[in-house]
Amino acid sequence: MMRNFITILAVLLLASCNAVRVNYDYDKDTDYSSYTTYNYYPDMKTGLTQLDTRRLLDAIDSIMQVKGMLLAEEPDFLVNITSSSVRGPRNNNVGVGVGGTGRNVGGGISIGLPIGQPDLERVIQFDFVDSQKDELFWQAISESSFKENLSPEAREAKLKQVVDKVFSKYPPGTKN
Repeated sequence: MMRNFITILAVLLLASCNAVRVNYDYDKDTDYSSYTTYNYYPDMKTGLTQLDTRRLLDAIDSIMQVKGMLLAEEPDFLVNITSSSVRGPRNNNVGVGVGGTGRNVGGGISIGLPIGQPDLERVIQFDFVDSQKDELFWQAISESSFKENLSPEAREAKLKQVVDKVFSKYPPGTKN
């Protein structure tokens, strides 16, 4: 029984560490069916390496094609992508405690010892801007943990996971 509990807890912990969290915002009055072509800002600075930028754009192009949208020279909307990386606080602590019980009044001391490296969080922001009106109409901000020393295949898989999660709610109101 206890072994099953520990196994389930370990799986949930690993899954939560790998989760992609996304916050969305959009203009509720926009007719999303009128947006069928897209392109990227020509001077876009993603904040990612050139290789990761290419991986990210390939993943976006792939999912946009599935959604029936075409990359065009004169698009209906432009995509801007920015990102940043931040080191999260150290989450792992070992507590050492001393205390007393019984008839005597007890006291306790607790010491937290940080273990391991702080987590690295990557925040990627996706902005969709109407190319005629120059107005933002859809935005998604993803947060996920990542490791700097991943293989190229693992980096590509992680960025695809982010893109899949982000674009699962585009256009707004679709149920995927």
